[in-house]
Amino acid sequence: MQREFGVRSSLQLLRWIGWAQRKAADDWIHERGITFEQGFVLGYLEEEPGAIQKDIARMTRTTPASVSSILQGLERRGLIERRTEGGDERSKRVYATEAGLELIAGFEDAMVAADESILSPLTEAERDQLETLLKKVTASLPQPERP
Repeated sequence: MQREFGVRSSLQLLRWIGWAQRKAADDWIHERGITFEQGFVLGYLEEEPGAIQKDIARMTRTTPASVSSILQGLERRGLIERRTEGGDERSKRVYATEAGLELIAGFEDAMVAADESILSPLTEAERDQLETLLKKVTASLPQPERP
């Protein structure tokens, strides 16, 4: 039985939708025995193979020390590898291994399915209307920056 939370503002409802999306992502990732942060790093390395630790810290919006800890955990499990390139021991590039890529394969499909589930009460016309309204609201907002 779903608990009624009372009247909500539009932005509170949008946050609730965001929470549902994040929960679906967390559940999918935790089923694979990794943390959300580890999954995020593997996804980033899939898109940006050979990233340096500083880039990963910037992308995850965390400290180099936190990234180092995340990478150590992934490395122990054989999900990433760090390679020295150009003979510079201080500059190591990070790559997801085949096992790491296999572990997160299907994430995008799972998130599409979660979105479909969230939007399932709406007709196609209502989905189009919602998208139009959200585009209108976000048109004047600052665009998120990719670190």
